[in-house]
Amino acid sequence: MAVEPPVLPGADEAQRWAAEELAKPEYRDAAPSWLDSLWRNFLDWLQSLDGSPGEAGPVPSPVIALVIAAIIAAAVILARPRLNARVRQARDVFERETVLTAADYRNRAETAAATGQWGDAVVDRFRAMVRSAENRTILDPQPGRTADEAANALSVPFAGEAGRLARAAATFDGIRYGSRAAGSADYQDMVALDAALDATKPAMGMVPLQ
Repeated sequence: MAVEPPVLPGADEAQRWAAEELAKPEYRDAAPSWLDSLWRNFLDWLQSLDGSPGEAGPVPSPVIALVIAAIIAAAVILARPRLNARVRQARDVFERETVLTAADYRNRAETAAATGQWGDAVVDRFRAMVRSAENRTILDPQPGRTADEAANALSVPFAGEAGRLARAAATFDGIRYGSRAAGSADYQDMVALDAALDATKPAMGMVPLQ
C-alpha cells in the first residue's frame, strides 16, 4: 500500500500557522522581549520570500517548516518556566509583598465587611486563620502555600473541622482567583471557622510536619 508523502506548507500557510500558534496569550505574555523581536524579524524574512528579480531563489517549504518548528519549540521552552511560576504564585494564600499579622487581616476583613465588600472580607479572614495557625506554631510559615495546602495541613490537628476547612479553601480560591461572588453568609462561615480553630487546642501529636 503506497504511503502518501506528508503535505508541507507553503510560505504563506507556514506563516499563518506560526502566527496563530505564537499569538496565543501564554506565549505573548510569558516570552522574553528578545524572542518577540526574533519573531518579528522572522516574519519580515518570510515576507521577503517572493522570488523578486535579482534576489536568491525562494527557500524550499521543508526549510521554512523546520525554522517555524524551531521557533515554536523555543517559545514553548522559554515560556514554560514563567507560566509555571505564574501558576504557583496565582494560588498563594498571602500577597508576597505584604506581611501582616492575623489581627491585621481580621481588621481588614471587618472593614471590608462593613462596606459590603464580601469578597475581600472572606479572603482576608481566611488569611487571618492561616496566619493565626502560623503564630500558634501549628503551621510553619511557608512562602507559596496555597489555600488547599493550608486546609489539608490544618485538617490533621483539627480533624473535626476537615470538611469546613476544605470548603473554606475552595471558597477562597473561587473568590480570589476565580469569578465566584461572595456574600455575607460566606463571610460569617469564614468568621465562625476562624473563631472555632482559634478556640480549639490542636490534637496532641497531630501537628503536621512542614
